[in-house]
Amino acid sequence: MLNLPVTEIFSSIQGEGPYVGVRQIFLRLPKCNLTCPYCDTETKVPEQFRVEKVPGTRFFNKMENPVPLDKLFDILQTFDFSIHHSLSVTGGEPLLWVDELQILFPYLKEKGLNIYLETNGTMPAQLLQILPLVDVISMDIKLPFDSKTFWDVHESFLRYSIQKEVFVKIVVNKDTAVKDLQHACNLIARVDPSILTILQPVTQTQGIQTPKFQQLLEWQNHLLNKLVDVRVIPQTHVFIGQL
Repeated sequence: MLNLPVTEIFSSIQGEGPYVGVRQIFLRLPKCNLTCPYCDTETKVPEQFRVEKVPGTRFFNKMENPVPLDKLFDILQTFDFSIHHSLSVTGGEPLLWVDELQILFPYLKEKGLNIYLETNGTMPAQLLQILPLVDVISMDIKLPFDSKTFWDVHESFLRYSIQKEVFVKIVVNKDTAVKDLQHACNLIARVDPSILTILQPVTQTQGIQTPKFQQLLEWQNHLLNKLVDVRVIPQTHVFIGQL
């Protein structure tokens, strides 16, 4: 049985995108293949990971990393699946652990738990390995940073993702370039203009400023010239002090 390194496991509400407010079990995994300038998540593999003692209480136990998959399955079953919409598998980048997820996901699906994958949308080959087991895909489109662009790999990823329920999230800040948003818009429109697209204003961090309200309205109007459903949704969990 394979082992999987974990960062934390807890019960909370989804704070981003169209599923804001639903109750989920969060399985956060370490490591990422990108270094986004606005990222506020620790991606190193911790010696111990934390697990909520009682779901929703914010009191945690510490456990040794990595954890065998059969033990991880037992831990997840201590959470009441009936009150949770899904398991949010997040990171880091979860698809770095696709071999382990291919084993874990079928057990969870057998128990009736939906799988909600949060991903940076840059690992299409790995997505294909678990695509039949995933119910909802929350896919980031990363605008260029540090002279890096991801347009081609994002388009491949999105074309695979439309076999499932998928929405796209674009994090924007005060200095986001309209030309980059136009490139993202064209990419989405080529795949399917009806794909739900979320403009998510960055939560101010590391000197990166939140966009002005007027900017968000203008950007939304611009994208709606080609896309059917474009929404502005901030990180709501930040407002209420939740994980």
